[in-house]
Amino acid sequence: MKHFVFYLAFILLAYSCNSSDLTITNKGKSKYSIVISEKAGAEEKEAAEILQTYLQKSTGANLPIVTQSTSYDIRLNLASDTAHFIRYYADNENLHLQGSDVQYLKYCVYEFLERELSCRFWAPDAETIPEHKQLKIAKGKKYQYSPRVHVRTVHSKLYYDNHDFADKQRVTYEAFPMYAPGAKVHTFHRFMPSDKYFKKHPEYCALVDGKRRTTQLCLSNPDVLEIVKKAVEGIFNENPNASVVSVSQDDNTQYCRCAKCEAIHKEEGSPSGSMIRFVNAVAATFPQKTISTLAYQYTRKACKTEPLDNVLITLCSIECDRSAPITDKSPDFADDLRDWKQLTDNIRIWDYTTQFTNFLAPFPNIYTLEPNVRFFADNNAKWIFEQHSHNPSELFELRSYLLARLLWNPNRNTDVLIREFCEGYYGQAGTKVAEYITNIHGELAKDPDFFLFLYGGPSQAFTSFLRPEALDNYNKSFDEAEQAVINDPVLLERVKRARLGVRYATLEACRANLTEQYSLKNTNFAKSELKAFESSCDKGEITMMNETRFMVSDYLDLFERNIKRAEATNLAFGKKVKLLTKPHKYANEDPQTLTDNAFGGGSFYANWLGFEGNDLSAVIDLGEKQTIQNVSTGFLQVVNHVVFFPTEVSYYASTDGKQFRLLGKAKNKRPLSRDSKINDTQMFQLEFPEVNARYIRVVAKNMKTPPAWHHAVGLPSWIFADEVQVW
Repeated sequence: MKHFVFYLAFILLAYSCNSSDLTITNKGKSKYSIVISEKAGAEEKEAAEILQTYLQKSTGANLPIVTQSTSYDIRLNLASDTAHFIRYYADNENLHLQGSDVQYLKYCVYEFLERELSCRFWAPDAETIPEHKQLKIAKGKKYQYSPRVHVRTVHSKLYYDNHDFADKQRVTYEAFPMYAPGAKVHTFHRFMPSDKYFKKHPEYCALVDGKRRTTQLCLSNPDVLEIVKKAVEGIFNENPNASVVSVSQDDNTQYCRCAKCEAIHKEEGSPSGSMIRFVNAVAATFPQKTISTLAYQYTRKACKTEPLDNVLITLCSIECDRSAPITDKSPDFADDLRDWKQLTDNIRIWDYTTQFTNFLAPFPNIYTLEPNVRFFADNNAKWIFEQHSHNPSELFELRSYLLARLLWNPNRNTDVLIREFCEGYYGQAGTKVAEYITNIHGELAKDPDFFLFLYGGPSQAFTSFLRPEALDNYNKSFDEAEQAVINDPVLLERVKRARLGVRYATLEACRANLTEQYSLKNTNFAKSELKAFESSCDKGEITMMNETRFMVSDYLDLFERNIKRAEATNLAFGKKVKLLTKPHKYANEDPQTLTDNAFGGGSFYANWLGFEGNDLSAVIDLGEKQTIQNVSTGFLQVVNHVVFFPTEVSYYASTDGKQFRLLGKAKNKRPLSRDSKINDTQMFQLEFPEVNARYIRVVAKNMKTPPAWHHAVGLPSWIFADEVQVW
């Protein structure tokens, strides 16, 4: 009898469980309809169609979209009880999906698909939609979520070029939503063009080192305020649908130090004081609009004046060390954010997540993203702009996915997100790709003093997380990853694209002659890696190496030229160098950089010897008298970083090291202009009749300071030189 009672209770319990579920679909059929309002707009209809499409993909059932209620409804509607929220719940026989606006209604649909059907959206061309023979939702089930970050932007073309994918990941379609075109950032020069105002009114511009410069505006000048107000008014009139205009400093640190501005800075405790007072005055004129400004570099430190309610403070983390969370490695920035939090609730974070000088370089900052986003959200950041590379970069799909998930929910676990993405996107190779990510971050963790810089390069890490033994391990992981999907062309190309970072680091190690294995002298290996790198870039439509438009084609050309240079006879190789002028900061300031047979790459960290504000003057001792007739030196140009080609390079010869005679001068074939290629390299080569010489002197003339039109006018300019070759 006891057994019978237990069995009856079990049957009743099972029946009770089943009756408390809504059976949405069963074996490809459904009695449910998707119901929208008769007045539903295009985006509401789109949300219904998205739900219809993915329910059919997952369950095989095709639910009709109707405007009249039925006995079994999935009702999509807007609920305006609060902003920035989604909700879905089951009551009676109906399922309700709601959003605070049409955009959040779509977000609700995707959240439902992810949570209830385990759908995953990895990339625009890759998703996982599990098959369900039956879809049930428990009656009384309710899920509601309101993200802490209201405007979520990942600077990735995966989202900008694919709006449906942006919806799936709940991020914006563009970098500056709601901003007026042409007034998004660094706007001072747009409001007051120097060619229009500077000649007649130099007092409108910044006073720097006793001279008026066009670098920034004088914010204590009342005429400047009126001109900017009129410019902002014109922009809003031209763009009535825009709600935000940026009134912000230009991208340099040469701000005004006139007596009035400096008095404000002293009173406020920061140069941001003159900025906030100025921007408040502009914002007061447009109370129904938002005026955005920057807390960036010299204005990063908070002042004492509170920004008006319609002023948006955009705090930028450009200087931070990316090797660990900001709160650990960049406490000054963390304090600045906390200070701004005390002044305003209207904070936008401009964060940086890639290496802008080397998009394709390994950049092990992935485990900092979660704590950083959480820290931002905890400190009033309702708007976060994660400046990724926009164009494809190292682990591009993974990083785009990970950042979007964390912006939607900063409490997500990084390891879980990496694992699910790698398994979903790389298939059987996913475990090995995840292994690489774990290993490279582990290698960085062994070097707690390493500064992971946004403007660094692989050469900085050759004694750290990119040391030869580590490169061997990373390449081994990717060899095994490729082998795991060797018969799947789509997955194989994804893995090869994920390998680009390691492949680029491998090529850079060869260029730097890191070891016998990683060397341009190991010609077959270097050429093989270069060919594989080129192939992956070509198939992945990857064209840019960095933000200064140094292209993949430029890199390939430079690398092939470097291979030829490495193969050529060089009488100066390994010979002693004596510097007659002092280098600064780069390549360890080592004179032997000029004769080590390691060649410069596309960024200034890549084996270039730098001279700031002074000429390069060096003497190379060939060891004995030699017959020579050619000498050359390579130079780098990165215009926005104040690195320019020398105006000319003079070469001298001597037999005794005391008396030198001029062999000739190699002129700059591409003099600096506004239209100069931003990132470029050039060989300064001289051919002359045969001479006997033991000593070669190289003198490269520095411009000393940029021209008047350059943002760094008045500051010292750089020249960067690599290998001197003599034959």
